[in-house]
Formats: sequence, structure tokens, C-alpha cells
Amino acid sequence: EVQLVESGGGLVQAGGSLRLSCAASGFTFDGYAIGWFRQAPGKEREGVSCISSSDGRTYYADSVKGRFTISSDNAKNTVSLQMNSLKPEDTAVYYCAATVGTTTPSSPYEYDYWGQGTQVTVSS
Repeated sequence: EVQLVESGGGLVQAGGSLRLSCAASGFTFDGYAIGWFRQAPGKEREGVSCISSSDGRTYYADSVKGRFTISSDNAKNTVSLQMNSLKPEDTAVYYCAATVGTTTPSSPYEYDYWGQGTQVTVSS
């Protein structure tokens, strides 16, 4: 059974940092793209960042470029999202997702497996 479990969310002041982790089980990362998405109340789920486990290619939404860094540890089947210089507008539930393929899709509709999400709240 494929499972994705996020951790690392919490409450942080603007300008602070958080590190999210996604632990996967039931499949191996090789040949998958792993993405981070977020959804704020009343808004659509949006792609934040994703990484191809095959060649390490990455994608970042314009809103997080230069502040967030995605990384993958294929041996541990984990993907992390380091979030620096956090802003109140980063507040959302963050989800980890996986899909078969070697590209870096940014649309949530292209992902097959999802975690339950972790709340990130950035206070001003």
C-alpha cells in the first residue's frame, strides 16, 4: 500500500524557517516525481515544488523561488522541503504527493498518491 506521511509543520513568525519532510512507503522513489502542494482556506490547491527522483530536476513556483529548497533522499525514501524567509501568505496545509514519471509536473491533477497534509502557519 502506498503511503505518504508529512511532518514538520507548525507555527512560525514571519521571516522564520521550517523544514517539512515526506516519508514514503509501499514504493521506491526511483521513477517517481514527488511534489509539495499547499492549500489555503478558500483557495485551490497549488503546486509549490517538485523533484524528479530519477535525475534530480526540480520545479519551484515563482512565489517560493529563492526561499524554498526541495531535496530527495532516495535511500531513505524521503523528500524534504526547506522553507526559509517565510511569509504570512505561505500559511496553508502542505501536502506531499507522488506520481510515476521522470518529469516535474506542477499540477495536482497529475499526481496519484497524496499524504494527509501538515499545517504551516506563519504569523506576522
